[in-house]
Parts: sequence; C-alpha cells; structure tokens
Amino acid sequence: MTDPNAIDADGAADERDEDATDDEPDGDLPRGVVDEVERLTRLERTAVDDNEIEAYERRREELLENHDFTSRIRDDDGDDVLVCHPEEWHDDEAGVIRTDRIEDIDRAVEIPLEGTEDPDDWAAVDDRNRDLVAAVREAHGDVHGDNAALLADFAGNHYAKPIASLTADELAEFREEYLVRNAWPSEKQREVIAESIELVFEATGESAPTVGSQ
Repeated sequence: MTDPNAIDADGAADERDEDATDDEPDGDLPRGVVDEVERLTRLERTAVDDNEIEAYERRREELLENHDFTSRIRDDDGDDVLVCHPEEWHDDEAGVIRTDRIEDIDRAVEIPLEGTEDPDDWAAVDDRNRDLVAAVREAHGDVHGDNAALLADFAGNHYAKPIASLTADELAEFREEYLVRNAWPSEKQREVIAESIELVFEATGESAPTVGSQ
C-alpha cells in the first residue's frame, strides 16, 4: 500500500521545501531544511515500498545538495544518527571524511534517529503526538496548541517517542535547551509553556513527570 506521504513528496512537500529556506539557520542549514531532511529520513526508514524509499531518499539528497551538504548514517553504540555535513568535507574517491577539510565542526548537524526505550515506528508515534496537538488546540486555543506542536516536534524528532513517555529530564531539556535553540516561541508562548505542557499531559490522561518522579 502506498503511503500518501510518498505522493505528497511531489506535491505539498514542494511547499515545505520552499518554507524550509526561510527559517533560522542550523549551522549552514536552515532549521526548516534540517526538520524536513529528518522527516524524510524517518519516512524512508519505515516505508516498505521501494518507490517510496527512493522518493524520500532523492528528495532528501536534493534538499541537501541545494545547500552543498550531504548526509550519512553513523552507528553510535547501536543507535543510528543522521549526520549532515558540508559536501566539501567528503573525499569521494576514498569514501571518507577528510578531517583536514573541516574548518568548523559546528557546521555539521547530527540527528538521533532512534529512541532508547520506545518503539521505532516513528510515523505511528508522530501521528499519536499530532492527535494530542489537535486536541489541545481545539480545547485551549492556538497558543497552547502551538506549544503542543513544539513539544510534539521535540518528542518525535529527538527521541522518537510518544509525548506521554517523556521523562522529567527530557521535559527540562525541552524547556531549557530545545525552546531556546531550535523553536523561537513567541512571548505569549513562553509565558504559558509550563501550563501548555500540563495541558498536553492532561490530554494523555497522565500528569507531567517531575524531577524525582522517575
């Protein structure tokens, strides 16, 4: 069965590609490009149709090539990490990264692709998280809904896990690091982020974990 997202690769995905170039940069890559590259990689890993897999891989390569970047999967103690780095670092003939060509290691972007405890079916996990976002938005308005969407991005993209499975430490990382470095929420969003987190967990039927509760 063909995943509708694969068809979208030639339709709505074009709009995502255009939007991606307007976001804040992550190294030399706009944040939107990083997010889309990650999304395509996760879809590629869960797809079963060869045509879908090729479509996701091709679009990812095109996005990166537009910024003179390439990517590879690195095994990090058994967990796969997507590494995006400038093409100029790569020695095509030797098939390796030339360390003498690396002038600023921060230009590379590393994206963990696997959570440690939860199922690796990222698409299904993301769908559940997006359902929570929709429920919070409908019940509590757009500001809380936007915060819920940021939390869903964090849970799915960084840990490949349901929001309800986030630990107190991971929620602290979300508030203290992810929001500051990656999300750029509005002032209204920042003012109510703690309440938004509580509302998201309330929608799951759970209480948000606190330090010492794990």
